[in-house]
Amino acid sequence: MGRAQFIGMMAALMALNALAIDIMLPGLQQIGESLGVENPNHRQYVVSAYLFGFGIAQLFYGPISDRFGRRKPLLIGLGIYIVSAIAVVFVPSFAGLLALRFAQGLGSAATRVISVSIVRDVFGGRAMAEVMSLIMMVFMIVPVIAPGTGQVVLLFGNWHLIFVFIAIAAIIVTSWVARKLPETLDPSDVRPLTVSSIVGGFIIVLTNRVALCYTIASTFIFGALFGFINSAQQVYVGIYELGHWFPVAFAAVALFMSLSAFLSSRLVGKLGMRKLSHAALIGFVTVTFLWLMVQLLSATPMPFLLFLAFFALAMFQFGLIASNFNSLAMEPLGHVAGTASSVLGFMGTVGGALIGASIGQAFNGTATPMVAGFFTVSVIGLVFVLIAEKGKLFQAHNARI
Repeated sequence: MGRAQFIGMMAALMALNALAIDIMLPGLQQIGESLGVENPNHRQYVVSAYLFGFGIAQLFYGPISDRFGRRKPLLIGLGIYIVSAIAVVFVPSFAGLLALRFAQGLGSAATRVISVSIVRDVFGGRAMAEVMSLIMMVFMIVPVIAPGTGQVVLLFGNWHLIFVFIAIAAIIVTSWVARKLPETLDPSDVRPLTVSSIVGGFIIVLTNRVALCYTIASTFIFGALFGFINSAQQVYVGIYELGHWFPVAFAAVALFMSLSAFLSSRLVGKLGMRKLSHAALIGFVTVTFLWLMVQLLSATPMPFLLFLAFFALAMFQFGLIASNFNSLAMEPLGHVAGTASSVLGFMGTVGGALIGASIGQAFNGTATPMVAGFFTVSVIGLVFVLIAEKGKLFQAHNARI
């Protein structure tokens, strides 16, 4: 297939993850009321259950795809995703909903691990970073439209229709993959599916300082995003009383992430991944520090437009960080791309989900826990990048990266 179609397909696969999270945010309150959830913070488990299933399963898809290729495991994962979404329509309890969301995450993990592996199969160095930035740009459009789409779906029925919509979208993407995606795993990179081979692959990944430290840094940065997703409905609707304008505010911030991902794809070939992402990380630390100071010094909630401006600036930096950190972690691990994507994806998702859940559950009626969480994870992320680079930022290792 052509480059444009390849990027579109990989973005669509990764976008199924964002769709499964963001489209239901407007419906969390209705889900809670329908299934008898009394504690408003417990509605966040609809997101957390999915993320935990999504994170855990990533450990398995990588080694499996390194042995059997990318296509078959990907299609199986998509099948699990679709069946789980359809089953949610008939679920009678909140516990059952969480179990099916966990199962949906198990299936969705294939789209994350294997799509990244496929990109690494085909590209390397700055070319991979450029492609990943374009994929992230398209991927980040989903948070722009998903909450609004969920709000529109709710106009035609109850929250069950949201899961019907998710299933239909996944069926369309699955049909596209089944018809157009070739096998990308080089036969010379096939690894046996044995305990010793899997453990050996994990050791290769976990003992690579650059890959490990960038993954940990990325984990904390993504933890901030997950923390906001968990708290978004409570912050926008509960504190700022946006009501039906909630999806618009959510989309405005997501647009900044998408814009920065596009700029990353244009600039990474000239500046390199390190210069671009390191500058963005320092910017992230600076913006979140100022945001926290204003938040702590305000006796009442800061004006909404000021809150939105800080948040948009922080997420603009996030868009520059996300794809480049992922590419920097994967760059030295091309010969074990599937296993590497599994380990790094597992750490990033489960770790990020735990961090995000901690931030979300700390919600106390103000935005302070969320903003403090953003600043804290940004500083921790910077520490691990410094470890990865032996204290020297902005230093390109070679012309490719």
